[in-house]
Amino acid sequence: MSNLDNDTLFGFVSSALISLGGLLGFLRRGSVASLIAGGGSGALLAYGVQQQRFDRQNVQVVVGVSALLAVVMGLRFVRGRKFMPAGLVTLLSLTLLYRFGQRLA
Repeated sequence: MSNLDNDTLFGFVSSALISLGGLLGFLRRGSVASLIAGGGSGALLAYGVQQQRFDRQNVQVVVGVSALLAVVMGLRFVRGRKFMPAGLVTLLSLTLLYRFGQRLA
């Protein structure tokens, strides 16, 4: 098992932020969809980041979840032009795709 390198740390912080966003959406607006989507996405990202700690090439979960979030939240950002939360999640997802996607080759 490797130490917490920059990619791993960024992955765990991003997954926590996305989960926290889902929780806040639920607490502020009562949105169960936000809780499920944000919490589920964050949990899957954390799982994927943990998996790549043991095998640096095992990034499929992180890349898949990040790609899905980048598309869905990117479209929401383009339509709504609001940085929070869609723009932030898009930015985090694209950065995760860049950082972890390089290992797919």
